[in-house]
Amino acid sequence: MEIFKDWGNPGGGLYFLAKYGHVLAGIAWIGLLYFFNFVQVPAYAELSAGARTEAFDKVTWRALWWFRMAAAATFATGVVMWGVAGDDFKGTSLISIAWGSILATTMFLNVWGVIWVNQKKNITSMRTEGKPNADAAKKAARASRANALFSIPMLFFMLFTSHYAGRYADPSNGKAAVAWIIFLVIWAFIEASALGFIGGLDSAFNKLAFDTHKNTIIAGVAYWLILLIICWELIIGS
Repeated sequence: MEIFKDWGNPGGGLYFLAKYGHVLAGIAWIGLLYFFNFVQVPAYAELSAGARTEAFDKVTWRALWWFRMAAAATFATGVVMWGVAGDDFKGTSLISIAWGSILATTMFLNVWGVIWVNQKKNITSMRTEGKPNADAAKKAARASRANALFSIPMLFFMLFTSHYAGRYADPSNGKAAVAWIIFLVIWAFIEASALGFIGGLDSAFNKLAFDTHKNTIIAGVAYWLILLIICWELIIGS
């Protein structure tokens, strides 16, 4: 079979199947992420307490299983792709795929280390006490909104790597370092804020960026534009 030729080489069968699995699992992961943030949260807010409890028990619990598994599969196939073809990424292509990978890895860790841990507490409280665990629900919600925000630049740089990043000349005179600093400072600030490390879970930034899904989308687009226009066009591409 043709797919088994050059199996472990970049562009070979293993890389292709990992990429196919990566896209398939990623669709499920990001689709559920958007469902939770843009559909479930505003819809559940309009339900009665009893209806919301039943929905958490029958819908959210199942959706979270698929959400976790899709995140794990996306991450695992991404690791395989890096293992097979990571040495092929150089210069500006390496910067682009590294940024996408850092954002995606942060999102994966948020799913398993924050969202799932706290949603278990929240759903258990809904089942046993008939009301949410407010602290756990807030922690899960902040991390989930951070993931929705990160997904906008993350998906861009995953695609940007193979289509446009290589068209930029390798940055010189410390330009890459400046671009990296901007990327990392904003990334760290958003993640630390979502985890409550900067001003608590209800900091001014969190309330502005995460209290409504519309503002989360705007914040994600703003982060993407900063990275594209300032980092890539004005710094790397200059």
